Order: sequence, then structure tokens, then C-alpha cells
Amino acid sequence: MIFLYDHMSFQQFMITLTDFQKASFEKKCDWVTASSNYLFARKLGDAKVYLYHAGDFFIEVYYSPVYKKILMINAFGNTTGLDPYLDSISLRDLKI
Repeated sequence: MIFLYDHMSFQQFMITLTDFQKASFEKKCDWVTASSNYLFARKLGDAKVYLYHAGDFFIEVYYSPVYKKILMINAFGNTTGLDPYLDSISLRDLKI
């Protein structure tokens, strides 16, 4: 769950995985930059995939250095989604 603050009213919002998945692309970008923790980056073809931890779930941001834009944002709540990272990072080190 991500906690966000509405800067206009200082109201706290709780964001679940489902809320994140239903959000617009722009809102997802805002949530990633404001309320998640960067963990790791990996290469996938010509793209870079950035992994973030957001409380109860993980977020992957697929970025194209060639086109200089985000291609896709994927969020998941199970550790199976971390399989592509297991050779490079330790879940114990993440303290999650």
C-alpha cells in the first residue's frame, strides 16, 4: 500500500495494488516518483526495466533509451514477478 498526500488538502490517500493498476499512466508515474523506493535496474532487449518497491507490491517501469520514453508500467504483488531479478539481487537484502 502506498501512502500519498494531497498537497492541496494534506489528505492522506492509501493506494492498493488494484488502485495502482486501474490508475492512468500519468498517475502511475506520479506514484512511482513520489511514493516508491527504487531497488534495481535490468536490461531487457533494448529497454531498461526499473524495479521499485511500493509497500505491499512492486512496480516495474520499462524505459526505452532509444526513444527516451517510458514504454510500460507493470505492478505485481507476488514474489514470482521478482524471478527475473533473482540472479542479481537478494530478497534478504531488500528486507521486505
